[in-house]
Amino acid sequence: MKTKTTVVTAGVAGAALVAAALVAPAVATASGPSWPGGSVSQANPRTGIQNNVLAPGLSQTSVAWGALPLTNPDASAGVTHYGYVTTTGGPLTQDAHEAYKTEPDKNVYLTFGGRHFLYQGHEGGPRGYVTRIDLDEADPAKRVSLVADADANGNPLPTFDGITWDPFSKQLLLTAEAKAPKGGVWAVSLDGAGAPATGKAVALPALGSGGYEGVQNDSDGNVWLVEDIGGAAASGGKKPNSFVYRFRPVDKTDLTRGGTLQALQVKRSDGSPITAAQLAANPASRDIADLHKPGTSFATSWVDVHTGTDAFDATASAAAADATPFKRPENGVFRPGTGFGEFYFTETGDTSTASTLPGAHGGVFRVSQTSPSARNGRLAIVVAGDVKHSGLDNIAFATKDKLLVVEDAGDSLHQQRNALDSGFVVDLRRADRAGHHFTRWLAEGRDASALYDATTSPGYNDGDNEVTGIHVSDGDASVGGLLGAKVPAPFDGHWRVFWTQQHGDNTTWEVKATSAVRDSD
Repeated sequence: MKTKTTVVTAGVAGAALVAAALVAPAVATASGPSWPGGSVSQANPRTGIQNNVLAPGLSQTSVAWGALPLTNPDASAGVTHYGYVTTTGGPLTQDAHEAYKTEPDKNVYLTFGGRHFLYQGHEGGPRGYVTRIDLDEADPAKRVSLVADADANGNPLPTFDGITWDPFSKQLLLTAEAKAPKGGVWAVSLDGAGAPATGKAVALPALGSGGYEGVQNDSDGNVWLVEDIGGAAASGGKKPNSFVYRFRPVDKTDLTRGGTLQALQVKRSDGSPITAAQLAANPASRDIADLHKPGTSFATSWVDVHTGTDAFDATASAAAADATPFKRPENGVFRPGTGFGEFYFTETGDTSTASTLPGAHGGVFRVSQTSPSARNGRLAIVVAGDVKHSGLDNIAFATKDKLLVVEDAGDSLHQQRNALDSGFVVDLRRADRAGHHFTRWLAEGRDASALYDATTSPGYNDGDNEVTGIHVSDGDASVGGLLGAKVPAPFDGHWRVFWTQQHGDNTTWEVKATSAVRDSD
């Protein structure tokens, strides 16, 4: 086994990745690192095996893939490989009884004692677990270790989607994307060397139970949560059913001591709140259309949902508190250079071309406040989705003004539009202006394993590849290294860029510059 590198495209044939022969042209040097100005003209069609296509100036190198063995497996639980749970006894790929694919999801890059690590939660398979990739280990067979796959009582963990590093409590925070009572937040403590302190995960019931996906700290120690629960079906689409939350802890160094969970409430021009009950009764409401109209802005308030340390249903409590639901919001991040005063989150939408309801294709929203703990603020949509830019999911800032957004459109929408997922750059210097558009930096392909899963595999494994885990970080594990505290400088030797090609072979990639890059604006 060896690390695989591609320049402009990368494909997968079985477990082996096919390197592309194309080389990106050199890009002129600017005063400092930035994001390349090149673009990919179109998404890959949903036909056969397709290579990943990256914008000129970019290359990618795999740092881990599903078949890599764990250095410290939990064989009795079948947690034996980076991307597979082997309790079925089936082979690792392309078989009618293949093993469960665990879908390593979002990435967290951290540096401890001069060593560089990448952490992930796993959202697929019969149980969840947390892994660590040692980016300094040359031998792939020795690169991936198990961080945790059980709680303090030895119980299996739920599958995890979101992950972040909380420097205040020195824990990885992981979210289980499931309706109450299964969903919620768990924590795994790390020691000063980046290794698991106990190898166990601890549930944090004070943060509530819901379909949490996005999780992010602010500079005050609050924990922001973005929920993704598909709404009930309605004529022409789905009803908004998921909320954006902020948890204000009693002690930011010890989240088990509880605190107050709040949910975002959006108000009409007359000051009345847009509530879950109203949107459930009328999913074609003009309010939803207005929320998705660029150039509009709405007052917001944080409403208290629950205070204490006991477990509770966050989704139901947010609705009862007259918070405002969205159409599957997924992930959020703070804009660098704003003092944690601007929070951007994605909304996936209905992921169907058949949807006729407003907000069907989601978008990217901005919450602006005077401080991260302020009670009031403003909400505006930065860019609205459409058929070609839909299912928006993971999100990361590449620079102060360049926002990376990737799709999770799903097999059905892939088929409807004959297009696989893409990764886009949203230039915030053009935000809220007429003619604003996405720039594609990645046209994701479909590896042979994903093709097999989409057409043949057992139903417990997903089909087409999905873009997930987009992450830009310099690895700083201190409070000063919170995402949003520093302005990123990708490809400068310190800031690194990662994404995961979920499903199929479950490959995690590091994106690199093939030459000095410049901002094309």
